[in-house]
Amino acid sequence: MASNKLTFVLSTFILLVFQYVPPLDAQLQVGYYNGECSFVEFIIKEEVRKAFIVDRGVAAGLVRMHFHDCFVRGCDASVLIDSTPSNQAEKDAPANNPSLRGFQVIDNAKGRLEFLCPGIVSCADILAFAARDSVEITGGLGYDVPAGRKDGRISLLSEASANLPSPRFGVSQLTQAFANKGLDQNELVTLSGAHTIGRSHCTSFSNRLFNFNTTTAQDPTLDPLFAAQLAQQCPQGSTNNPNLVVPIDPSTPTIMDTAYYGNILANRGLFTSDQSLLTDPSTATQVTQNAQDPSLWRSKFADAMVKMGQIGVLTGGTGEIRVNCRVVNS
Repeated sequence: MASNKLTFVLSTFILLVFQYVPPLDAQLQVGYYNGECSFVEFIIKEEVRKAFIVDRGVAAGLVRMHFHDCFVRGCDASVLIDSTPSNQAEKDAPANNPSLRGFQVIDNAKGRLEFLCPGIVSCADILAFAARDSVEITGGLGYDVPAGRKDGRISLLSEASANLPSPRFGVSQLTQAFANKGLDQNELVTLSGAHTIGRSHCTSFSNRLFNFNTTTAQDPTLDPLFAAQLAQQCPQGSTNNPNLVVPIDPSTPTIMDTAYYGNILANRGLFTSDQSLLTDPSTATQVTQNAQDPSLWRSKFADAMVKMGQIGVLTGGTGEIRVNCRVVNS
């Protein structure tokens, strides 16, 4: 009897261990600012909406900015810090400059919030809320954002270059880059769907158009008609022009839909990192599923954004609440 009881206890313990899923950061919570500054989310949403009316592309910029923030030092708003004579910050890394946009939206929201409830709302939370609002305003699924992040005081260009996945990565490199941040391959494919909105500079994919290798001028995994169209938009020799940009998803560049996955299936993924998702059976299956079930993808995307928004967060007594999102407090 004692032996059976011990066996039952051990088997139950093992089952619990293997079924255990780490909880959300205990110090982040939905409604964190209720009471102290209960209108936070309304003000941020209003600033996103105003900017979106002027430039619909700003929504993609804010989603991308949140991603680029979280992948470097965690979601601590370090991507918002300006460079100084003694330090080159993340925002000036090749992956961020000149392509990141939406900084003024964060500045405007922060300015209003500092006037109404000074020293309460972190820049990191403002960015997380703004990304959510950007997903929602472009047709994605809204989701609750657990808040309570603090702002970091360090921002290094070198760390951005070392941590941000390159558009020239293959699927194995992408899988490792996401695994390093606690995100699995399913979340990799799901979050890559953010490429359904936004634009790209020619330099991010020009390697697929000209002098691809010694045997072919263009990447053979790229649809020839699409490649010819891109070559007209980004002529050889002019791809370093910062003013040359193309939509990542030409059909619906400002709508959160699953056209991105359809493009990949048609060999029209803009980046190597996009098209490489078909080279692995697991990621290829997810691409097909997402293309066929938009509602499922929207739901998975919302969940993945919440999880990504908790990478390496500073909470409690760590970090600070910056007065100006571009400058650490003195």
